[in-house]
Amino acid sequence: MSHKALIDKLNEALGWELRAINMYAHYAANVKGIHRLQLAPMFSTEATESLTHANIVRQSIVKLLGIPVTERNPHHITHTTDYSEMLQFSLETETQAAAVYGEAMIHLEKAEDQELRDAIEQIYYAELRSVEELRLLMD
Repeated sequence: MSHKALIDKLNEALGWELRAINMYAHYAANVKGIHRLQLAPMFSTEATESLTHANIVRQSIVKLLGIPVTERNPHHITHTTDYSEMLQFSLETETQAAAVYGEAMIHLEKAEDQELRDAIEQIYYAELRSVEELRLLMD
């Protein structure tokens, strides 16, 4: 059974995770003012979570006999020191990543590998939680 569509979708997700690692590390270093107290650790944690997700996705692609991408998603990372813009860009990134994982879940319904489905599903739900958390932070 060919897993090309699933591998392509997982590579797309991997590209978003690689982008998120860079974006969150950049924002953790650049957030200023009183909001730095809470947001720098949050952005650092998000960068670490994205690295973990990238590793899981990369291993899943290899397991499916695919070749994982090494380049991040090309969507521009905007430099800013404005915390509200950082949150908005973070929300956009998490929303895009969640959508890609949602599409991957459709392909995973056909996969016979329960462990693979569970691993990607856990990431999908983590992305949805991040979207909701960012929405609440922006209120």
